[in-house]
Amino acid sequence: MFTGGRDFDTADLLERFCRYVRIDTRSDEHSETTPSTPGQWNLLRLLERELCECGASEVELTEHGYVLATVPATAGCEAAPTIGWFAHVDTATELPGAAKPLVHRAWDGRPIVLPDDPTQVLSVENSPLLRGAPGQDVITASGDTLLGADDKSGVAIVMAVARHLLLHPEIRHGKIRLCFNPDEEIGRGVDKLDLARVGAVAAYTLDGESPGEIDWETFSADAAVIEFRGVAAHPGWAKGVMVNALRLAGRFVAALPMECSPERTAEREGFVHPVEISGTSERATVRLILRDFELDGLAAKRAVVERVAAELRAAEPRARIEVAFTEQYRNMRYWLEKDLRPVELARDAMRRAGLEPRLRSVRGGTDGSKLTARGLPTPNVFTGMHEVHSPREWVSLQDMEKAAAVLVRLAELWAEGGAR
Repeated sequence: MFTGGRDFDTADLLERFCRYVRIDTRSDEHSETTPSTPGQWNLLRLLERELCECGASEVELTEHGYVLATVPATAGCEAAPTIGWFAHVDTATELPGAAKPLVHRAWDGRPIVLPDDPTQVLSVENSPLLRGAPGQDVITASGDTLLGADDKSGVAIVMAVARHLLLHPEIRHGKIRLCFNPDEEIGRGVDKLDLARVGAVAAYTLDGESPGEIDWETFSADAAVIEFRGVAAHPGWAKGVMVNALRLAGRFVAALPMECSPERTAEREGFVHPVEISGTSERATVRLILRDFELDGLAAKRAVVERVAAELRAAEPRARIEVAFTEQYRNMRYWLEKDLRPVELARDAMRRAGLEPRLRSVRGGTDGSKLTARGLPTPNVFTGMHEVHSPREWVSLQDMEKAAAVLVRLAELWAEGGAR
């Protein structure tokens, strides 16, 4: 199965993955610390220790929760470009993140009932990509948590390949910098990372889905916060006086056009998505995310939000309605298309690993979006994870092994100086 060299330890890959997903690393967007949750430190410290034990060099855990390490260049490859491999340790906010991993060996194709919540059933009907998984070792959680394959599959793959390269100095490669970061799921994954300490000319995030996929384009993303200030009054004699901020917030959300919602969009269509409403009758807040592949499309979605807010101001002049936008990340394609070498080498690595490469525009973002914008070109590579952010999340061990082979081939290709 493994086409990235000899003697790859697939059992080590599986054991690592199962060990990592048992640690609750759910991030918290309301926290002001980095990492945003204490549980992330538990996995970061474990990775720091394991990297030291397997012989990596320059291992450090920074004050903001970035684990950095080096796989040194092999003899004769010291002049090769330095590349980086990234994976994030946090899991999404929707569900608990301490999984009980279940390995369905040589899965027989029948529906998988998750035992801790039998209403959660994984099947080819609700996860069509399972159609290609019979006979593979499918890993799930038990039904009431995330599995955490997003992105502990990436963490385990990077760790297993780093160990493999350290054990096999006959595999020619340049210096490889590893980075495990917190808080990707809340959009802060690399905000406090000093890229000079990474020291790479290009990098890859291991945070994608199906074998062969290379994400070289992402959404551009903004956040919006709308503050509603009403007029307070005792409800017993509020007629003609009270302006209820919560009702205004509800009217605002209801007025957002449904054709511009995640529920009604696909492919290259962007959206405006309310993610949180909070407050009281006097003051309320609506938080939104805005997404589009192109900057003019993102500007149009800002205009939609401004228009709806303006209409509410006109309808209720006694209220105060304020709109604030924050840039989150930008489409990595804007930078990668100027120098496609990291993408082209990823395609070559896929082919050497026996896969058909597929360039994908991902309806989301990765840490690579910000890394690329900051000057470190970073496409995203598959790990085999599916149904992420849900209790039906699953990953195939064989697909993780394919991703490991791609990393080995990438290391070889960069050592060859990018020669095609």
